[in-house]
Amino acid sequence: MRLHLTDPQTVIRDLLPALGAENALLTAGTADRRNTMTIGWCQAGRLWGLPTCTVYVRPERYTYQFMEDQAYFTVSVLPADMKNAMALCGTKSGRDMDKIKECGLTVRTGAGEAPFFEEAELVLVCRTLYAQDLEAARVLPAGEADILPSYGAKGGWHRAYTGEIVEAYSARSS
Repeated sequence: MRLHLTDPQTVIRDLLPALGAENALLTAGTADRRNTMTIGWCQAGRLWGLPTCTVYVRPERYTYQFMEDQAYFTVSVLPADMKNAMALCGTKSGRDMDKIKECGLTVRTGAGEAPFFEEAELVLVCRTLYAQDLEAARVLPAGEADILPSYGAKGGWHRAYTGEIVEAYSARSS
């Protein structure tokens, strides 16, 4: 087992560069029934005095129902050499195939039985505290020209899920 429990603040520092490279997976469900998807939108920091992570999921995505049904979710950052797995998880639906099996990922579980992947370099295990839908009407005038023309082209507006980071794992040396 490569991954070991670590201080969430250590993992949060390394999260932002990973998201820019599109090699993070959001996973929700249980050890037996789950789905994962590639994400590029994620925020980590402190809210309500707690270490938190916010992820965003469109209602059309298969992962959405898992997020709605479960109290926990995970963000797993895969190594750069797993770009093929990231591409598959970002372009195929779990409704149509078992993406986890197809990618050869090994499922582990953390707090709340939240599934994540042994192959990850970094993992956040989060307990959902808050969820809210993003809305076109809430985009402020300063951002309208940048956001509104292209945002809805791929589907509905995302729901934001903010979770308390209850565990963090790292494959890096402490």
